[in-house]
Amino acid sequence: MKRGHWSMAALLAGALGSALVGCGGGGDEPVAAADFGETLFQDARLSDSTFNRFSCATCHVTTPETPAGRIDSGPSLYNVAARPDWWGGDETHLLDAVNFCYLNFMRGVTKLEAEEPRSRALYEYLSRISPDAQAPALPFTVVKDIEDVPRGDAVRGEAVYRAACQNCHGATHTGEGRLTELASVLPEVTQEYDRLFPGIPHARVVIEKVRHGAFFGVGGSMPPYSREALSDADLGALLGYLGL
Repeated sequence: MKRGHWSMAALLAGALGSALVGCGGGGDEPVAAADFGETLFQDARLSDSTFNRFSCATCHVTTPETPAGRIDSGPSLYNVAARPDWWGGDETHLLDAVNFCYLNFMRGVTKLEAEEPRSRALYEYLSRISPDAQAPALPFTVVKDIEDVPRGDAVRGEAVYRAACQNCHGATHTGEGRLTELASVLPEVTQEYDRLFPGIPHARVVIEKVRHGAFFGVGGSMPPYSREALSDADLGALLGYLGL
């Protein structure tokens, strides 16, 4: 396991693998570090922002294959601790890759430091779900220049919406079941685009939000969907379903 990819300070975290941290149910039973890390992974309260509704599990699965009917912006974190780099090679330390998500999408106020108990526990959990000694880096191709895409089948688009969008945005037209009220209701939110983005086609704004996420100030808290996560064909089908 390439523990050095966390940071030198986090080498101390290895000792936590057999140590006990935190408290269990009712405060009586101690919790192993990796188990505590799994709890943090699943909990939006990992972030200290009162506005955050994302957990690590919102955008990532931890299984070798993504379950059918789910399209995530982030790749599976199975074997994540054994990869040589992350974010398409932009990050070469695992904690930096974690903090990129933590600060940009989970609204963390300050970055996680290597010596923090939360960081150490997360590291132990990510190590536990990384059984291979070496794992290849995963491609992450950001679409640099936004272009329109051919519209696809609306039936396929509905399936894409359910798999990629509904968890955060809720049902179309009503937003029922959305993760947070800050998540826009689709496609009704596009009615505001003439005011917010004058002169820009509504579909182009949606493509920008999907492909670039929170970057460039147009995507709220959205993470970006790379080409590997969402193909142009699926994006075109989604636009067809939304009537854009």
